[in-house]
Amino acid sequence: MSVQVKDLKVYYRTLRGDVRALDGASFTIADGEIMGLAGESGCGKSTLGRSLIAIDGRMRYVGGSVSLDGAALPLDDQAAMARHRFTAVSLVPQYAMSAMNPTRKIGKLVTDLLRSRGIAPDTVLGEFRRRLELVGLSTDVLARYPIELSGGMKQRVVMVISTLLDPSLLVADEITSALDVSTQKAVAEAVVEFRDRGFVASTIVITHDLSILVQMADSIMIMYAGKPVERASTDAVVSSSRHPYTRLLLSSLPEVGVRYEEHRLSGIAGRPPSLLNPPPGCRFRDRCPLAFAKCAEEPPFVEVAPGHSAACWKA
Repeated sequence: MSVQVKDLKVYYRTLRGDVRALDGASFTIADGEIMGLAGESGCGKSTLGRSLIAIDGRMRYVGGSVSLDGAALPLDDQAAMARHRFTAVSLVPQYAMSAMNPTRKIGKLVTDLLRSRGIAPDTVLGEFRRRLELVGLSTDVLARYPIELSGGMKQRVVMVISTLLDPSLLVADEITSALDVSTQKAVAEAVVEFRDRGFVASTIVITHDLSILVQMADSIMIMYAGKPVERASTDAVVSSSRHPYTRLLLSSLPEVGVRYEEHRLSGIAGRPPSLLNPPPGCRFRDRCPLAFAKCAEEPPFVEVAPGHSAACWKA
């Protein structure tokens, strides 16, 4: 296995107490696998992704472990993690279109970044140009400022920069948000191509858009209120999901050919619980149409079918 995460817990300190943004996540990702990570806003998706690269100083690592290619990552030690960033694990951040220094031309920005990692730019810039062409960009972008590029072009440039040192794990956070449909497709195809060409070993794609994951992900993990609630192959999640939350998420998506003047989209009633003081038991039970007395106890995240795990007493 390329990535092994065991009971990872990451909280945020606030004046009102700890926000349990990620409250126990366990999963594995195989070499060459693209895993999609989906769920409502505030469910812990981005916290999970960013915790794997330890790039947010507000995070407090409470427990659990992460190993990459058999070696443990020192997530609770910012200095020790520095040598792993962008080489072992890399990130395409949320709002990547604003991630580049607007006062630096792309070529200068990349050169400075490589030198900061102790890498001679001349040894890598040729490969950088080649990868730009792979994602449909001219090498002319090296002489441009970020403001001279469209949103989709900036997104692809950041993807190329983030994978330039061939990381074992790439975390791509909301890489298709704020893009038009055709550009979303190009970015999704680039993620798959980078995996197929061996530029990255494993990938986590974080998004609200399940339709994007259906196109590109080998597996999908659904999160709710800081915890994973279901994980399976993409086909299994779409066609035979076991958790009520996953089913309600899928049912809230619009269908091609349906006129919603006549058939209204159904949402999920209620709101997620506060992660300052989450309730005991199943965190979805107050919104769940299948809830019963046993849901007052927390269901384990266990395998309910081969390669299919869920956290629900009725799964």
